[in-house]
Amino acid sequence: MSQPANADANANVDEKVLQYEHFINEVLKRDLQKVLEHRDLVYEKISQYLQLKNTILSLQEAGSHKLKADVDLGCNFYVQAEVEDSSRIFVAVGYGFFVEMTHDEALRFIDKKTSQLTAFTEQLTKDSAEIKANIRMVLEGLRELQGLSELPERRRREVF
Repeated sequence: MSQPANADANANVDEKVLQYEHFINEVLKRDLQKVLEHRDLVYEKISQYLQLKNTILSLQEAGSHKLKADVDLGCNFYVQAEVEDSSRIFVAVGYGFFVEMTHDEALRFIDKKTSQLTAFTEQLTKDSAEIKANIRMVLEGLRELQGLSELPERRRREVF
């Protein structure tokens, strides 16, 4: 009678292992990938704002109101453009809205926006660390379910 009970227990453990593996692969790793991709997009926005800040500072140093620039029309087609008065610029503030600002207003806005976005990236980094910890915890649960011995520290590697 112990043979069928042991077989049922092994089948039950195998089923649980498959459920946990599915949870890791389909939920946790997908969530981690989304958080990391979102964080990369926010870093890209920060980079664009800092590039604008550098451009504004170089305009202020030059002291000239005339500006010649190459403008991307799309698909890497550029035309030369000449701006008569560059003392006011349009800055993307989010959700497709642009606001006309002076250089000083734009610099203040950029400083606030980059600090806000930096705080957001820190939160996303914490979220990714939490997801990695959850993956590690589920893997440890799988190890215990399968009765495997613990891996030595030198053989362990990061999940992502």
